Amino acid sequence: MISHLEGQIIHKEGSFLIVNVSGVGYKVAVTTDTLSEISKIGGNISIWTHHVIREDTSDLYGFLTRDDLEFFELLLTVSGIGPKTALSVLNASSIENIKTAVTTGETSYLTKISGIGKKLAEKIVFELKEKISEDVSGKDQSAVMKGDADVMAALISLGYGERETRDAIKKLPKDLESTSNRVKAVLKILGK
Repeated sequence: MISHLEGQIIHKEGSFLIVNVSGVGYKVAVTTDTLSEISKIGGNISIWTHHVIREDTSDLYGFLTRDDLEFFELLLTVSGIGPKTALSVLNASSIENIKTAVTTGETSYLTKISGIGKKLAEKIVFELKEKISEDVSGKDQSAVMKGDADVMAALISLGYGERETRDAIKKLPKDLESTSNRVKAVLKILGK
């Protein structure tokens, strides 16, 4: 099992990067956040990995922090969620927002994630609610999550794409509270 890689980034594209470790190039699927945070091609990286071996494939999924890896593996414990779906969940929102959605039973928040329907969202809440200990105040995080959903709806109604809007929302400063200020900040991010 390959659980950690350290080497030079020799290629990045779409949702993966290739890491050269002692002359061997490992293709590692990563989140869009990881792709945006890593250094340019030629830079070094230390990445935690989850190795999936099936009869016809061997895939690596990479994360910059051990916490991200552990949450990814927690998502995999839900029946019906495979590695690609778990990665798309992590692409869609912050771990804190996902944890809050699970602990508060907000299945509607989860169904906005590509590949997650109502039944799977209910299953995620049912199977993970007991396993997740909420790190932040549920009330505060729930308000942020609701605010993010409002900002998303406003920008989609203006014609922005869901993916670019989600990526911009992730970049918002934590201290912005009002929906109008959050929409303005996202518009500035998207305008760059």
